[in-house]
Amino acid sequence: MPQGKLQVVLVSAKGLENTDFLCNMDPYVLLTCRTQEQKSSVASGKGSEPEWNEDFIFNISEGASELALKIMDSDTGSQDDFVGEVAMENIVGRLNLVSLSPPRNVKAGILKLKNLLEGGSSLHTLIRQATYSFQP
Repeated sequence: MPQGKLQVVLVSAKGLENTDFLCNMDPYVLLTCRTQEQKSSVASGKGSEPEWNEDFIFNISEGASELALKIMDSDTGSQDDFVGEVAMENIVGRLNLVSLSPPRNVKAGILKLKNLLEGGSSLHTLIRQATYSFQP
């Protein structure tokens, strides 16, 4: 089974619904590929227009089927708030097809990613840049 690396560059988000009442929210993103989960830094006080420009690397093999990204608002003293999520299905497969599942449980906003897949004997760069819209 071919193996490779999935590189995700988390660029920014725009138009997110602010989940904090008195101040700007502090967003971060949880990225999950199969059993691997990684977390971005918290964009403290950046509100609905955060920028991260962070790289994440996942070890993948043919058959890796989904990359899920969940945007959260970090809250001190209480549970973090859910902002939105998007899942990309069939990110690696025999036909190297990419399909996007409809956003689940989302609120308004845009999440921008780039350089999603690289390396591996039969794995090729599939997406150079992607922007996902969250609609209310």
